[in-house]
Amino acid sequence: MTTVLTPASPLTAADRCDRCGAQAYLRVVLLSGGELLFCAHHGRKFEPELKKIAAEIPASRASCTARTPSTA
Repeated sequence: MTTVLTPASPLTAADRCDRCGAQAYLRVVLLSGGELLFCAHHGRKFEPELKKIAAEIPASRASCTARTPSTA
């Protein structure tokens, strides 16, 4: 059996963390076919456990850093 992963759409401000409801910065694709979204905090907190059940976790930790709006 071969698992095919389709490219995920980029996260937007409307995407929310499945744990706490904050803005999501990390999308984890599970081996079972589902996906979970996490804020930076929960992405770091659950990373060791997620590696055991994930088919795909973004390699770039930059996607899991807090983004602050620039002030001009």
